Amino acid sequence: MPELQRLRPDHAPALLAFERENRAYFAASVPDRGDAFFDEFEDRHRALLDEQETGTIHFHVLVGEGGEVLGRFNLVDAVDGGAELGYRVAERATGRGVATAGVREVCRLAWQEYGLTRLTAVTTLDNEGSRAVLGRVGFGAVGSVTLDGKPGASYELDLGVSYGADPGASSGSDPGVSFGSDPDPGVSSGSDPGASSGSGREVP
Repeated sequence: MPELQRLRPDHAPALLAFERENRAYFAASVPDRGDAFFDEFEDRHRALLDEQETGTIHFHVLVGEGGEVLGRFNLVDAVDGGAELGYRVAERATGRGVATAGVREVCRLAWQEYGLTRLTAVTTLDNEGSRAVLGRVGFGAVGSVTLDGKPGASYELDLGVSYGADPGASSGSDPGVSFGSDPDPGVSSGSDPGASSGSGREVP
């Protein structure tokens, strides 16, 4: 069963393969990362790990049984109890419940492990799959935004309401990721330097 893991140095080769294999797929939804992203990947990976050590950002990769990366699920700008969610899922993993299960698991980690109480996310209105995933997990639309010139919506999730007053009593405590029917073709995203796709906002 795929497992959501906190980003580590040894994830670099599989993560680079994930980005290369899905480059065209992701570029259909958000601006392409550009050749420099791939040329300088090792340096960027180390920089992201250094930033993660500050505690203001939390990177995760969904790792398959063969060690391949199937998705990225990240929390950025983790301050004052809140953070922004961003994620992207491999083309070959769509339709298998990966996005929904991964988002649920990262929400559990946000509440239980990182002490966060509120998450936000953004996506374009035409990204119906991403909007469905956010709604399924419990995010509610709270406002309008413009992303890459397209109309979008901002979402928010109160982790205390969704996971209860006791962090140890979360309803999504399975450390693995279960698969089901998931129409999200790739993803929702936020201002995430490591993982956003679909029609969401991305920080280079």
